[in-house]
Amino acid sequence: MSRFKFSVGPWNVADGTDVYGPPTRRPLDLETKIKKFAELGFSAVQFHDDDVVPDISSKSEKQIIAEAKSVKAMLDHYNLKAEFVAPRLWFESEFKDGAYTAPKKANWEHALWRSYRSIDIANVLGCDLIVLWLAREGTLCLESKKPVPAILQLVESLNKMLRYDAKIRIAIEPKPNEPIDRSYAGTIGHALAVAGMTIDPDRVGGLLESAHATMAGLDPTHEMAFALAVGKLWSVHLNDQNGVRFDQDRAFGAENLRSAFNQIKVLCDNNYGANGEYIGLDVKAMRSSDDAYGFKHLETSLRIVRLMEKKVGQLDQAKVDAFVAVNDYEGLEMYILELLLGA
Repeated sequence: MSRFKFSVGPWNVADGTDVYGPPTRRPLDLETKIKKFAELGFSAVQFHDDDVVPDISSKSEKQIIAEAKSVKAMLDHYNLKAEFVAPRLWFESEFKDGAYTAPKKANWEHALWRSYRSIDIANVLGCDLIVLWLAREGTLCLESKKPVPAILQLVESLNKMLRYDAKIRIAIEPKPNEPIDRSYAGTIGHALAVAGMTIDPDRVGGLLESAHATMAGLDPTHEMAFALAVGKLWSVHLNDQNGVRFDQDRAFGAENLRSAFNQIKVLCDNNYGANGEYIGLDVKAMRSSDDAYGFKHLETSLRIVRLMEKKVGQLDQAKVDAFVAVNDYEGLEMYILELLLGA
């Protein structure tokens, strides 16, 4: 039995479409996914605004609330919570040059409209966390934006959301590149610096994804530790990544078991989850997987987290301290490797 509660998003069960090819699996409706999430042992579901209300920009505020209530009833039926709502501010053409840092006022205002509607949806779903993946907040053409005014516009966007609802919290999910190649907030340090610039820093924190840290050439464990040290790690997306290439969302531990061990260890050591935080599994099935295995990557990731919890419990800290006391780091290295290999 895990000490953690787990969450997952509808996008984590996908049809295999990528930028180089068409679908490889049949699409599934939202209720089919939610029902299966409950069966697998998840406690909560993560949502984009348009996961809850498809084609949201074409709908009135009254329609948006009504559709959100239908999804809330679905969650209640399967005894699931909503962890967060995230405005999807990178698909629409208005956001091709950024949303919160859009140079055109009308596009910026549309980004704020969707952000406010996301807050409305979160209120209906019974959660207080808004996650911002700042997907296109940066530049493809470096000279297209003055970076200081753009960053200040990003901060003002968060301020407007904080003013809109005094109860919501905002978690920034940093990513160093993709779809843009020059991000204004590419690491957890950047995210927390932005938090500190807002009108209410206590309500702005971070969400750390393993793969995004790896893509920045950083260690996911230390990125989590940085946010934990200041009480700002409000969610995690555990997955894995083969180097600094595109965001792969591999099953947790699929590429680096030692990193997976240390990520779980830092969460366990610092009592992550004690304030209601979830472990989110932001993983996708490999494109080559057939329909019958469309949820297996989730089962795998859950299993790896639980196995790593056991490994953390088996770690003898006295042995670690003894190796460090005599500077025997080669011995410590072997001790960790044997622990992971079950030797």
